[in-house]
Amino acid sequence: MSYGVPTRLCIRPMSLFVQRLSWSQVERASFGLIYGAILVLSILMALDLQPDAPFKPAIILFGSVLAMTLARALAALLSHAAETGERIMNAAAFRAAWSGSHSILAVANLPTALFVASGFGWLTAEAALSVSQVYCILILGILGARVGWIVRGGHWYPLLGAVSAGGVGFFLAAMKYAMK
Repeated sequence: MSYGVPTRLCIRPMSLFVQRLSWSQVERASFGLIYGAILVLSILMALDLQPDAPFKPAIILFGSVLAMTLARALAALLSHAAETGERIMNAAAFRAAWSGSHSILAVANLPTALFVASGFGWLTAEAALSVSQVYCILILGILGARVGWIVRGGHWYPLLGAVSAGGVGFFLAAMKYAMK
């Protein structure tokens, strides 16, 4: 409702966000988002929270995601050159190898920030761990639902996609506690 103000002059912060973030952008980034969420969950599973080194989880988490993302990009770059014989020292080759890497790193940003906040004592390391796990499970569940919607629509396929993709994340998160 615009209360007498022309609709084009109404600024709705959420609608601006939705305009900037479309499903097509999310779909293009879905490989990296899914890969990144599973990568973060697997690193969180192995992460040891030590009270005497409060910033160590943030460094290990982001450093590990960065290293694995760089390894993926380097493997893509070199394997493409080996398969095709094309030169690798050009912008197009680097761009192709790096595609999808931004979204992998983007998934790691919030969990890393939570562990930095934990290092400053703004929240506990256990809270940072739990919120990070829920965040990654939500990413997987939302993307699973979107795939279900794209594939078939209706109600059941998005639900099945959300439960199956989110379930993978849930089981990875649960393994952290099963190992204790």
